[in-house]
Amino acid sequence: MLLLNLGAVVIPTLALGLAMYLAWGRAFNWTQAIIFIVMTESTALGVTVGFHRLFTHRAFQTVAPIKYALGALGSMSVQGTVIEWAAAHRRHHQHSDERDDPHSPHVHAGGSWGEGFMAIVRGFLHAHFGWLFTGRNKGMGRYVKDLTADPVTAAVNRHFRYWVFAGLLAPALIGGLIEQSWWGAFLGFLWGGLVRVLFVHHVTWSVNSVCHLWGARPFRTGDHSRNNPVIGVLTLGEGWHNNHHAFPNSARHGLAWWQLDLSYLFIRALAAVGLAWSVRVPDPDRVAAKRNA
Repeated sequence: MLLLNLGAVVIPTLALGLAMYLAWGRAFNWTQAIIFIVMTESTALGVTVGFHRLFTHRAFQTVAPIKYALGALGSMSVQGTVIEWAAAHRRHHQHSDERDDPHSPHVHAGGSWGEGFMAIVRGFLHAHFGWLFTGRNKGMGRYVKDLTADPVTAAVNRHFRYWVFAGLLAPALIGGLIEQSWWGAFLGFLWGGLVRVLFVHHVTWSVNSVCHLWGARPFRTGDHSRNNPVIGVLTLGEGWHNNHHAFPNSARHGLAWWQLDLSYLFIRALAAVGLAWSVRVPDPDRVAAKRNA
């Protein structure tokens, strides 16, 4: 698993270097741009709406085909299987910014990171991606017994490797068909596959790192979770992280009218056509009661 995580971190990073080199020579056009954007937004929604708000927090319910499709798109982001992802995130909520939190930038299994600039750097790097290499996976099964018992979730989890492959193959096929060349297929694979994986990785990881270090804390949560507007936009609403920790089971993270939350708008769109129900949102009294004075 550690080798797989290393490959998932290093290979897309190398691919970005190659993509930038080729783009300098004008090997980039609207075909690659559109493939990158579509693959980024669709797989990011698989993480934010699927892995996070549906599977981990059960913030809404949906029909089995949509549930599976969201799980498949999330799997294409190459952040681990849905059950592994949900287990780590549930553990994070149960022990947020405590020693058993798998990716806190403030504490770790051995204690505190200390104080000063270098402590912040070490904590940031651990929370951002360093925790992936700690091998702290023992006992995670107790967090996801409901998911392992669910046939749709179990199927998505079992098919993880196939959806990772599909997420790399699909942009290559589309690029090749549009440009009618193997070069077009390669560029589609590069931008819609590897570079897209890198981008979605880092914006997702920023919720663990940036949003526990910098931003506003309008709600009492007992941890260091923060709302960061830049990450809020980049992550389709996940960066309103203090809001989320205040109301973990809410389908809506952007609780103020100005807090853009495209993931919630997607859930609302599903509900509008009857494909989502039991959409959980805190009532105004609960929100007001939990605000910091």
